[in-house]
Amino acid sequence: MKKIIILLVTLSVFVSCTRNAVTGRNQLSLLPESQLQQMAVSEYQSFLSKNNVVSTNTNKDAEMVRRVGTRIAAAITTYYTKQGKGQVLDGYKWEFNLVDNKEVNAWCMPGGKVVVYTGLLPVTQNEAALAVVLGHEITHAVARHGNERMSQEMLTQGLGAIVNVATASNPKINSIFNTVYGPGSQIGYALPNSRSQEYEADHFGLIFSAMAGYNPREAVTFWERMAAASGGQKPPEILSTHPADANRIAKIKGYMDEALKYYKPVGK
Repeated sequence: MKKIIILLVTLSVFVSCTRNAVTGRNQLSLLPESQLQQMAVSEYQSFLSKNNVVSTNTNKDAEMVRRVGTRIAAAITTYYTKQGKGQVLDGYKWEFNLVDNKEVNAWCMPGGKVVVYTGLLPVTQNEAALAVVLGHEITHAVARHGNERMSQEMLTQGLGAIVNVATASNPKINSIFNTVYGPGSQIGYALPNSRSQEYEADHFGLIFSAMAGYNPREAVTFWERMAAASGGQKPPEILSTHPADANRIAKIKGYMDEALKYYKPVGK
């Protein structure tokens, strides 16, 4: 029986390793993206109902979040439509909300469900830096990094053969979803791969923000401010899912020439 389970897991991994349309990298994807989007809608609505959502009708910062996010979403749609890869965004119904929370954070769930915390804005300081953050977080979603992390965790829990289950009704998969996508989630399961995902999000997020008309050079000064805001309290890179600040900034500088090719200021 054990050998059969191992065989099924191995087969599911082989079948489910696909080339990502965003990054070009082969990645494990055991779960239907459509079901993850359904789960994301439920989790997103639950989160908004329990938190103080800032109204775009009365708050300029909330309107800015909506404006910047909408422009980046439009840029991403253009980018993949021109490449004949519009299916990457199948099922996406974008939402951008600002939530009153002092935490320096932002995130995007499958299907384009985005939240920015008010605590992030004193660090971004301007629209271009906010665009860098949103481009990064949205890339995590469209590159299906969460699906990859969930699939990896399914394997570690011996769930690799459970591919055709009703995802939303399976308590184990639900638990993994909440760990990966939950608003408080910070730690990934496979540390080196998570850092690889971070670099991918930096790379493509920079391109998307540039396409949306925001100066990608702002990414360097933003991450310098983020490094200063952390006060040197981050753990060594080997113990963290996120790259060390100096390494991240160096990588971003390496992506800059490519990103600048896409940059055209709004109105020009």
